[in-house]
Amino acid sequence: MTTPDSGSPSDLPVRGAVRIARLSDTSLDLDAHLDAVEDSASGAVTTFVGRVRDTDPDASDAVIALEYSAHPDAEQALHRIAATAAEGTDAIVAVSHRVGRLGVGEAAVVIAVASGHRAEAFEVCRRVIETIKTDLPVWKRQVEADGTTAWKGLGG
Repeated sequence: MTTPDSGSPSDLPVRGAVRIARLSDTSLDLDAHLDAVEDSASGAVTTFVGRVRDTDPDASDAVIALEYSAHPDAEQALHRIAATAAEGTDAIVAVSHRVGRLGVGEAAVVIAVASGHRAEAFEVCRRVIETIKTDLPVWKRQVEADGTTAWKGLGG
């Protein structure tokens, strides 16, 4: 990474940027997201990891898996969600969402946000996950131990 004294303006890190916005059919790596938002001007980094849990108050039995499927445009939508959340800030965002079958304890969503100050980092991270829950065209089918399945809402 360059510093103001070592590179041209085009070589400088972009603030208010999305460094990762992707869907993945493999395990999500929190460290890769932290590396992606690394920036010497950031005094705060927040993370969010949404995991598959084994309980649901509406379930008839223990939850054993979630099966995520996505619209073909979901990755572009994820990028828009992250960019909109960071708009007007100096935040740097990295976000990924899993697709496919995930077992209990596996990460379904990973978000890292770096910013100059903690309040902005927390707020941008919150906006990303809340908008994913309402707007991302990803659906999940909940699988229970007794074989029951149920489709759950939009987002992660």
